[in-house]
Amino acid sequence: MIRPFLGVERSATGRRWRDRLDDAGQAAALAIVQEHGLDDVLARVLAGRGVAAVDAPGFLEPRLRTLMPDPSTLIDMDAAAARLADAVMRRESVAVFGDYDVDGAASSALLASYLQACGVPVRIHIPDRLIEGYGPNSEAIRSLAAAGATLLVTVDCGTTSHEPLGEARRLGMDAVVIDHHQAPEDLPPAVAIVNPNRQDDLSGLGSLCAAGVVFVALVALNRELRRRGFWAKGGEPDLMGMLDLVALGTVADVVPLVGLNRAFVRQGLAVMKARGRVGLRMLADVARLDGPPRPYHLGYLLGPRINAGGRIGDAALGARLLMSEDETEAGTIAATLDRLNGERQVIEQAMVAEGEGLALGQVGVDEEGASVIAVGSDAWHPGVVGLVASRLKERFGRPAFAFAFGADGLGAGSARSVAGVDIGKAVRAAVEAGIAVKGGGHAMAAGATLARERLPDLAAFLEERLSDAVAQARADKGLSIDAAITAGGAKLDLLGRIEAAGPFGSGHPEPTFALPSHRLVEAVEVGRGHVRVRLKSGDGATLDGIAFRAVGQPLGNALFESRGEVVHAAGQLAVDRWQGAERVQLRLADIGRPAGRP
Repeated sequence: MIRPFLGVERSATGRRWRDRLDDAGQAAALAIVQEHGLDDVLARVLAGRGVAAVDAPGFLEPRLRTLMPDPSTLIDMDAAAARLADAVMRRESVAVFGDYDVDGAASSALLASYLQACGVPVRIHIPDRLIEGYGPNSEAIRSLAAAGATLLVTVDCGTTSHEPLGEARRLGMDAVVIDHHQAPEDLPPAVAIVNPNRQDDLSGLGSLCAAGVVFVALVALNRELRRRGFWAKGGEPDLMGMLDLVALGTVADVVPLVGLNRAFVRQGLAVMKARGRVGLRMLADVARLDGPPRPYHLGYLLGPRINAGGRIGDAALGARLLMSEDETEAGTIAATLDRLNGERQVIEQAMVAEGEGLALGQVGVDEEGASVIAVGSDAWHPGVVGLVASRLKERFGRPAFAFAFGADGLGAGSARSVAGVDIGKAVRAAVEAGIAVKGGGHAMAAGATLARERLPDLAAFLEERLSDAVAQARADKGLSIDAAITAGGAKLDLLGRIEAAGPFGSGHPEPTFALPSHRLVEAVEVGRGHVRVRLKSGDGATLDGIAFRAVGQPLGNALFESRGEVVHAAGQLAVDRWQGAERVQLRLADIGRPAGRP
C-alpha cells in the first residue's frame, strides 16, 4: 500500500491523506515543468487534473471558440432552432417556463433576454415550489395560453412532463423543451426536446447545465436567423455578453467544470467582472462580494440568495432580478433576496440539527449502519430540504434524502449524492417501481414526491440498490493533496499562478495543499459555527485560516483540542480582503497528527 501523505493515516475527519499524483502523474508534472517552464506547484496541479504536457498551454488559456460544439450535434436542436426562428419572424407571444432554482432562473433570463432583443413578446413563468411543485403543470399552461402564448419553451424542466405538454398541444400551443435532466425512454409530446441526457442523444454534452444547453440553443437560433436574413440590418444580440448567466447556472448547479463548462465559467466570470448586468451588480453589492467574482462567490454568495426566493419566498424573484435593467427595481429585489436568505439560514439550522439526530438513528454512532440516509418531518419547510440533504451528505459521507411531509401525507424531498453513486437513476427506478409518486434528477442531485408511509420502503429500496456503490465510494474516501507548502510560501503570487488552472469546481477540484508540522497558535469560534485559526511554521511565518461550519463537528473539536500543538494542516488557498488590503487565507479542510504524536 502507498504510504499516506505526511503519514496521515486517519485525520481529524477520519480520512487518509494521499498524494493526488501517482508515479505517472509525477512524471507528467515533471514533463510540464521541463517543456513549458512552469513552476512545480502549478505543474502538479495541472497533472493532478489529467492535463498532459502537450495540452498545458491550451488548458491555461481555454477558448470558447475552440471548445464550442456544432449545436446540431444535439438531437432535435435543428427543429428547436427552426421553431424558435419562426416565432421570432412572426413576433409570436412566447411563454418561458423555468425551474425555481438558480439554473432555472438563469436559463429563463437567458432565453427571454435574447427573444426580447429580437422584438418578441415574452412571458416568464416560474412555478411556486409549495403550490405548483417542480416543472410544468396544466393549470399554468392554460393560464399562459389564455394570455396569448402560442409557443411554450420549458427550460431546466419538461423532459418528463407528459400531461402538461399534452395539455399545451390540446390548447394549440407548440412546445419546445430545453433541459439537461436524465430522461426516460418515453418522452412527452413536443416539437423538439433538446436534452443532451436523452437516451438517444450522442452529443457527449451531458455535463452541461440547463443554462449551458440554452446557450448552445441560442447559438443555433442565431445561426438560423442569420440564414433567414433577420439580422441583415444589424442589431444582433451579444451572445458572449450573456455568458455571465451561463457561468452562474453552471456553478450553482454543480455540474463538472471541465471542457466546455470550464470555458463557459472562465468567460462568464470575465463578463461578470465588468458589472454590466444590473441585477447581478446589485446582488453582489448586498452580498458584500469582495474583489473579482470567482466560482466561490457564485456558489456560496450569489447562488443561495437567488435560490432563497424559490425556497421560502417568491419563486420568480431570481429571474426578475436577472432580467431587470432598472437599478431601483433590481436593488429592491436584491435586498428582498438577501433578507429571505437570512431567514432561510435560520430555518436551515433548526432543520439540520433535527435531521442529524434522525440520521444518527439510521447510520449509528460508528457510522456503519445505513448506506443511504432517508429522513423526513411534518414540521420541515419543503423549500429547504435540499440544503438539509446536502448537509447530511457532508456530515455522514453518504447519499442523503430529506422530505418535508404536508397535511395530505405527501412529502417533497431532495437528495444529494457522493461521487460514484448515481442518485438520479435510483430515484427514477423508485418511481418506476411505484414507491415514489414522481421524481428525477441527475447523478449528484435528485428530487421526489413520496407518501409518508412509503419512506421506509424508499429507504430499503435505495439501500438495496446503492449499498455496493456507497461502500466503494466510502472505501475510496480520502483527502487528495496536490502539494506541500509552508505558511511563508502561501503568497498572493502563488495563488495567482494556481488560479490560472481554474476556475475550479465540481469535476475540476480546487487544489488542496498540506502545511506540514505547523503550530496551531489560535483556534477560536467566529460567526455561525466557524473556527478561525492561525498556523505558524518553524521559521516563524504565520498563515490565518477559517474552518467553515466546523463547531460541533470532528474538525472543530480537533482544532480546539490541538491549540498550541504542532499539526499537519490541509486546505485550499483563497484571497482574504480586509480594509483594502489583500492576503492569502487557508480554508481549512482537515488536520492530522505528525508521526510520533498521540
